[in-house]
Amino acid sequence: MTKPPVAPRRDRTIGFVYLLYFLAAVLSLYLSKGIVVAGNPAATAQNILSHEPLFRAGLAANLISIVCYIALTGLFYLLFEPVSKIISLVAAFLSLTGCVVLALSSVFQLAPFVILGSGASPGVFSSEQVQTLALLLLKLQAQAFNVGLVFFAFYCLLIGYLILRSTFLPRFLGVLMLAAGLGWLAYLAPPFAAQLSPYTQILGFVAEASLMLWLLVIGIDAPQGKAASTASAAV
Repeated sequence: MTKPPVAPRRDRTIGFVYLLYFLAAVLSLYLSKGIVVAGNPAATAQNILSHEPLFRAGLAANLISIVCYIALTGLFYLLFEPVSKIISLVAAFLSLTGCVVLALSSVFQLAPFVILGSGASPGVFSSEQVQTLALLLLKLQAQAFNVGLVFFAFYCLLIGYLILRSTFLPRFLGVLMLAAGLGWLAYLAPPFAAQLSPYTQILGFVAEASLMLWLLVIGIDAPQGKAASTASAAV
């Protein structure tokens, strides 16, 4: 049996931080949309240079979303620690590792602008080579992002399990998080993940958005958790 969270309004805090993460992540995707033109280094380079404010704002929004998820990881650890301290700790470690990978991948996202904006070594590289290098760096950023998703896949699986074991959140949220985690595991095989990408993204969004809205609007079933804690103490 599990006991309720220590802070009675921690659920609202988690929901609010979750909402900030969603807003920053969606904004980052929106600002970055259309920048990369697959297989066309020249067009990609032109998009980066002609949309510098959007490019930088998208990078900033991405970093803000990572910071929000780091805070969210700590809050979830505190929330689910009464359910299983060890599993909560492992889940937090996986999430933080994924956040570090995503943060490091931002270097590859920023490097193309630096290379293209500085007119890097015109005597050494041609403009076509610089443009190709910029596109390659953006591809590396996408690959590093996919690696980060694998860590979040296991994180979602563990959070789903913790929800199922808890007494203060509905079981369907745990099922959704487990399904999302299984979907993100597809990124262990990139070709397979590319085919399933639209479905895994929708599933992941639905699962996390549902959890976020539940915590923000409805909150934790504190009375049920308190009753469970009391029964456990009595035993």
